[in-house]
Amino acid sequence: MLPKPARYNVLGVGVSVLTLAQARDLVLGAHGTRHLGYVCISPVHAVIEAGNDPDFRKILNESFLTTPDGMPIVWLGPEGVERVYGPDLLLAVCDAGRAVGLTHYFYGGAPGVAGALRDKLVARFPGLEVVGTFTPPYRPLHDDEMTAFRAQVAAARPDILWVGLSTPKQERFMAANWRSLEAGLLIGIGAAFDFHSGRVRQAPRWMQRSGLEWLFRIGTEPRRLAPRYLKTNPLFVARVIAQKTGLKKYPLGN
Repeated sequence: MLPKPARYNVLGVGVSVLTLAQARDLVLGAHGTRHLGYVCISPVHAVIEAGNDPDFRKILNESFLTTPDGMPIVWLGPEGVERVYGPDLLLAVCDAGRAVGLTHYFYGGAPGVAGALRDKLVARFPGLEVVGTFTPPYRPLHDDEMTAFRAQVAAARPDILWVGLSTPKQERFMAANWRSLEAGLLIGIGAAFDFHSGRVRQAPRWMQRSGLEWLFRIGTEPRRLAPRYLKTNPLFVARVIAQKTGLKKYPLGN
């Protein structure tokens, strides 16, 4: 396992200084291990949630990695930081992990999505080892459901348990359960389940690189995402200006 990278401060959230290749290699190090922790893929929305909720900020700051997802998070980092975007990390790890026999489990998504994701990825990456899928209900699992899920994971013993819920739901789930699940790493990748299963279209690369993916996503899911982006984006800009000018301190910590 490679040493974990340093972090830089974005509004009190410690974001890992990473490239996509470095993140991929750190995740590959989970092969054959158990209980390493969880990885948070953190765009602007997650950082704003953390600013409003100290418990959620603690979850991000205690992660194995908290990656720079949205381009504004990347732009605030030191030289050399790259976007580590959930859908890209999933593909990179699935591709490279075949050489070491990395095993994968998919938890999340709407009914049928985890299975469709498995089928798409196995077709794209021959030899990929997917050892299980689980589609949770749209509510917290009952105790008996959680017991059954833990038993499934214990039988499969995946190196990587990919979690496809929404933020902050997926991060709370990972933080609460990574110690009790027989997996190497839990990685919350949210919309990657929908993108790579073919359920939802991804933004063109030029929009991703220019920080305009949020605009594309509003166009594809306006009722769900427009209120989020139209609230969080201006608030993020205001808070970053306050941090950069010293008008307000956002110390790292839990």
